[in-house]
Amino acid sequence: MNIELRHLRYFVAVAEELHFGRAAARLNISQPPLSQQIQALELQVGARLLARTNRSVGLTAAGKQFLADCRQILGLVDEAGARAARLHHGETGELRLGFTSSAPFISAVSETLSSFRRLYPDVHIQTREINTREQITPLNEGSLDLGLMRNTPLPDTLAWQRILREPLLAMIHRDHPLAAKPVVSLTELAQEPFVFFDPHVGTGLYDDILGLMRRYGLAPVIAQEVGEAMTIIGLVAAGLGVSILPASFRRVQLSEMRWVPIAEPDAVSEMWLVWPKHHELSAAAQRFKMQLISASPGG
Repeated sequence: MNIELRHLRYFVAVAEELHFGRAAARLNISQPPLSQQIQALELQVGARLLARTNRSVGLTAAGKQFLADCRQILGLVDEAGARAARLHHGETGELRLGFTSSAPFISAVSETLSSFRRLYPDVHIQTREINTREQITPLNEGSLDLGLMRNTPLPDTLAWQRILREPLLAMIHRDHPLAAKPVVSLTELAQEPFVFFDPHVGTGLYDDILGLMRRYGLAPVIAQEVGEAMTIIGLVAAGLGVSILPASFRRVQLSEMRWVPIAEPDAVSEMWLVWPKHHELSAAAQRFKMQLISASPGG
């Protein structure tokens, strides 16, 4: 049996119109070929589907069942085509996104995530909070589509676009004399106990901020090493030292701590959107990438 989809559509048109002339006009074909196709379909099915007289066309019991099945089959075909088209256009599928702990504090990132979810609710967004250096391998291997990370040396296999360039801010307990100053210098901060990342954590901010201080010949005494930026904020608020983080974190406001600008003009950090050069991005990932870049002040 070799029934084609067009045969099913021909039959549905005749069954719904119950008139070969109107069905032919609806299908934009002439009536004789339509009659021949329906007769051929009945031969292939092995059942009489239509009861014909000189004045009327009706459905047999087999024809009624066949009509219901045809509608279901054609509906499934249409749905399959629509799903494929939506996947192709990035309206369904999966987006695998890696990001550092500071990324959600960046307005362009949080707003893009929100609008992307609203525009494409059928795309499954799989997020992984993962430090900058630890994103490189999954991006290269294809287990992450996109990564949001701090500026760091990247292999030639990865491409990047700056999303944000922002100042670094000092974090100082409210009772410390430096907290009352409008601006502090790196030299002043380096003389205080420093709360900072453990070097083994893999955050790009470790090299970024300590590299900045080395450019000025400074080496802070790190009194506390921790794994998370939020822990740094908490320990500074507890009075265990000072620290430096990007301005994005300023959205975290604790009454025990002050955010103070840094005097040095190159006390800045960048957030990058990173993707593999040699893996084709899914349509959903491509949509998110372009949406975030267009929404970003650094884009």
